[in-house]
Amino acid sequence: MSNQMKFISKQHDGEILNHTSHQHPLILFKDQTSVDKKMVSLHDPMKRTQLLCDGCVKPIMTVPFYMCCQYVDDQCCFILHEWCANLPSQVQDYAGHPEHPLSLLSKIPGKLFGVFECSICKLQSNGFVYGCTKCEFYVDINCAFIPEEITHDAHPDHLLLRVKGSYGKYCKACGYSLWHRKLVFHCPSCDFYIHVECALLLPKLIKHKCDKHPLSLRYGPVENHISEYFCEICEREFNPWVWFYHCTTCAQSMHAACGPLILHCEQAAYAYGRKGVYKFLNVKFGGTLEIKDHSHPLAFVQGIERDGDCLKCEKRLQYKMIFKCLECEFAIHYKCAFHLSVDQVLWRIRGHNC
Repeated sequence: MSNQMKFISKQHDGEILNHTSHQHPLILFKDQTSVDKKMVSLHDPMKRTQLLCDGCVKPIMTVPFYMCCQYVDDQCCFILHEWCANLPSQVQDYAGHPEHPLSLLSKIPGKLFGVFECSICKLQSNGFVYGCTKCEFYVDINCAFIPEEITHDAHPDHLLLRVKGSYGKYCKACGYSLWHRKLVFHCPSCDFYIHVECALLLPKLIKHKCDKHPLSLRYGPVENHISEYFCEICEREFNPWVWFYHCTTCAQSMHAACGPLILHCEQAAYAYGRKGVYKFLNVKFGGTLEIKDHSHPLAFVQGIERDGDCLKCEKRLQYKMIFKCLECEFAIHYKCAFHLSVDQVLWRIRGHNC
């Protein structure tokens, strides 16, 4: 997205922006990360500091960016990359839905905490969305700007073209089958396919708290290390022909989904059997939900093993989006909370995008 900065249209003269997606004014941080003598830390997984954009749900690691004027008082955590604050209002002739233009929405109406499933990458997201409400076709803003062709280190000799997937084909990155008629990248000369999310959402280098060195994305077995591979995070064996992260210095490897750049949840990174991209890469956790059946606010988080079972459906909470009480053992699945009647929900969004 940084390559698109030259297309930003400057629609404001000062450092304050009133954005249609948010009720408070936004402050532009150009060359500093402090306001009113209070420091604002950029995203840094090595320091366990998380700062995620509410538009694209990606890390904010450099200036400039916009932040809610009430952020410093811990009242509102709304933040945007400068590029995300200047997105076009519509996308015309979208390859995955050419029938109608897609309009920019900050949230889909009726979705609890704005969570939806992207029609292209099939990942859940609660960031900004481009959608056709008539057809109920919605894509996250990353998938809204998929290029027609790319180059990729995993297949450096040929361009990869954006096409629609077909049955019987498999992604070279994660090994999973392609979604029928969904956008993928393809090399026609080599019959090489990659899911859009595998091609665009896995960074070449990541930092992780379990290794002091950067880990690089590998596309096959590491030289001089072709025996069994075990993930340092989940401790499961994995196929080295599926993309993974590796530290040559420490000879450590991990699933691509176990070493995400974004530290949503320190203890629940990987759901066994999932595709190569971290399951909640496009979800910004945080904020609270209040319901009549419980006296404490419920935090929006990812479930971990010790959370046990949902008190409503009695199924496991681990690896799921959940609402849990930080003062007692009450916890329910996101889906179970979503199906509560309207009169049971007292305060849907507090401290999360306001």
